[in-house]
Amino acid sequence: MHVEHHPLIRDFADQRDELHRLRQQDDRFARLALEYEHLDKRICRIEEGIETLDEASLAALKQERVALKDDIARQLRRAGGGCCGRCGG
Repeated sequence: MHVEHHPLIRDFADQRDELHRLRQQDDRFARLALEYEHLDKRICRIEEGIETLDEASLAALKQERVALKDDIARQLRRAGGGCCGRCGG
């Protein structure tokens, strides 16, 4: 079974510099990025069969990963001078 990793550096390749800068200068962002990466690695271990977890719990972890990535994307947009997307504007 092919397992696809979702590293931030690949998913936000066009914002590589901003991603790096925020990781260095914003402790909250750095924690979110680290939490995302740990969660992504855990999901991959489960999908590879290295770690076991029931399907409902795996789905919940994937939802958590999506929520973290959405939060990271909002912060990257905001740091780049764009709208975070929460206001709908």
